[in-house]
Amino acid sequence: MAAFVTFWGTRGSIPTPGNSTRVYGGNTLCIEVRFDDTLFICDAGSGIRGLGNDLLTRERPPDELHLLITHAHWDHIQGFPFFAPAYIADTNIRVYGASSGDHSRHRLLSGQMTSAYFPVGFGELRAEIIDDHLDDGAKDINGVHVTCFPLNHPGGAFGYTLEKDGTKIVYLTDNEIVHVNGEALPDPRQETKPRSAPAKLVDAVRNADLLIADAQYTDEEYASKVGWGHSSCLTVADLAIQAGVTKLALFHHDPATSDLSVDERVKSCVDRATQFKSDLFTFGAREGVTLKF
Repeated sequence: MAAFVTFWGTRGSIPTPGNSTRVYGGNTLCIEVRFDDTLFICDAGSGIRGLGNDLLTRERPPDELHLLITHAHWDHIQGFPFFAPAYIADTNIRVYGASSGDHSRHRLLSGQMTSAYFPVGFGELRAEIIDDHLDDGAKDINGVHVTCFPLNHPGGAFGYTLEKDGTKIVYLTDNEIVHVNGEALPDPRQETKPRSAPAKLVDAVRNADLLIADAQYTDEEYASKVGWGHSSCLTVADLAIQAGVTKLALFHHDPATSDLSVDERVKSCVDRATQFKSDLFTFGAREGVTLKF
């Protein structure tokens, strides 16, 4: 069994092309996860356009795709109308709700293609867009065990775990990790142990081979953005350390954050792992990079 993860969009909120973001990328959120021949797409931000174009160049383009949308905010769905496989007949795109009876994700994609928002109607897509769902939050899809779990974000959102043959990938974006005791973030230089995180969240990401996590802010930035639904990178690193994660990808880069600033966040998390004698490997999620497991 081979598993691959490719980053097609890593930016949060709004696309930010430009010289200062050319290393980590300016497209909004989209991740490709492949287990053998089964292809999952996590979110459909502007990065999904590049994924779609790439799929058409592959020797064996998949005829079935599995789309997992975290929530309704624009940076997670805005690229779908530009996803080339959606216009190709004999392609099945399964869009998953969180549980039986949850049609919200399918409605999101069709709703944004009404004439008021886009010149091509949803009904004109030649692919079969299938309204599917996870069974009460979990489902085996071609041998891949997929689960979803609620996140702390305005309007609600879901994270996803994908597991097969001992490999575990966790997609955890748009989530605010609130210190369990409700206090403000302490001075990291004075801390002697990782910051506590909700037990259910720790359990969800436990022993992940890769955790792709919203780490939009530094501690200083987070202090003025409490309640916005995003986390400090150090708090995310502490979650990964507590949960025994192997690799942590800092994700959902702020639109105002330059490549150099992402580098600084990565360094602070690397130093954090050293501080707590952890083997956690941290890097910044970067467009075009593929990881093999």
